[in-house]
Amino acid sequence: MAFLVDLLVVVVFVLIGRRTHHEDAGAVGFLRVVWPFVVALVAGWALTRLDRAPLAWAKVAGLWAITVVLGMVLRVVVEGHDFVAAFTIVATVFLGMCFFGWRLVYVAATRRRSAASTGT
Repeated sequence: MAFLVDLLVVVVFVLIGRRTHHEDAGAVGFLRVVWPFVVALVAGWALTRLDRAPLAWAKVAGLWAITVVLGMVLRVVVEGHDFVAAFTIVATVFLGMCFFGWRLVYVAATRRRSAASTGT
């Protein structure tokens, strides 16, 4: 489940970026932008072994770093895009906020539900 939420984060990041920049090359254009980050996300999950502890903050930090760095490398080296510092900053902030953000919301909601069920 956590992997799917992280994947959704990457997809939303690309959709927002494409819409913001009025890019409309259809599914092919979307796939050209999203694949480097999806590959990086999968690599991040594998390298951090996040499947064993999807809420471990250090592992999430590793996922975040791998997704941004490898995603940018693939985007520049394989896809041939120019390195754009502003795009890298936006990707870093957005992915970090979302990878950590949904987990913080989940933990808070789980604690609240647990406290309500125990009556404390």
